[in-house]
Amino acid sequence: MLALRVQAGKSSLENLVEHERRTAAAWFRDLRDRIVTAFEALEDRGPGAAPAGRFEVTPTSRDRDGGGGLMSVMRGGRVFEKVGVNWSEVHGTLAPRAQAAMASRGVPGIDTDPRFWASGISLVAHMQNPHAPAVHMNTRMFWTPGAWWFGGGADLNPCIEYPDDTAHFHDRLRAACDRHGADYYDRFKAWADEYFFIPHRGRARGVGGIFFDDLNTGDWQADFDFTRAVGEAFLPAFLPLAQARMGQPWSDADRDAQLVHRGLYAEYNLVYDRGTKFGLETGHNADAVLMSLPPLAKWI
Repeated sequence: MLALRVQAGKSSLENLVEHERRTAAAWFRDLRDRIVTAFEALEDRGPGAAPAGRFEVTPTSRDRDGGGGLMSVMRGGRVFEKVGVNWSEVHGTLAPRAQAAMASRGVPGIDTDPRFWASGISLVAHMQNPHAPAVHMNTRMFWTPGAWWFGGGADLNPCIEYPDDTAHFHDRLRAACDRHGADYYDRFKAWADEYFFIPHRGRARGVGGIFFDDLNTGDWQADFDFTRAVGEAFLPAFLPLAQARMGQPWSDADRDAQLVHRGLYAEYNLVYDRGTKFGLETGHNADAVLMSLPPLAKWI
């Protein structure tokens, strides 16, 4: 885990101007808007005579404290069986369990002042065609009175792997990382391999990607620029794969493999995923938090 670095003397977090938070939240919202537009455009080109899918957009709010967001979910499309693209900006006071979790990660001062602010975008797509890979992407900024940091990443989850697709996805993420840190890709790929591993199954949930958290080098702008690079890499990394596979013929056996693989995805998100746990602990809209779950899954 990356160490949180806070400037000596008065906390650098207390000196963060509101402009920085507004800038981050606005960019996450803009990325959400562009992805929604791109996914609906792909639906228009999708196979079949069924109507092209469209996102249903629902404002969300928290049961306590302040803030909310937008839950955008498309179901039963030509290309996407279910896809969610959520944006949020929330603030308040961490509940005791969330506070304890932050303290265990070494967030300074959280035991005496549990205020927080967070904003980000979270995306999960489950595809109609079993040959098209499921995918996850998330970028976020988090603030407490004692620390600030960025986190996020993207990972590919095919039920039928195509090595060329895996290579393309990783190459795009590597390029985004290499522009900001010579060791970023290797570090964050290894982190993703560890983070997206399912211990009780003894396997990864997909073919990996990158994952990072607690990113605070002391340079807010540099860390934000890297976080933006990860978000900007997503559509070029994923859209060509979805477009290439969306019309590929598939069999009942392929569909069965897809449903079984979705079971792995559901197990991971319900048992291990840090974002799912945090969202539920902090009282965010449960439907928005759980939008990552597949519409259908199967267990042997």
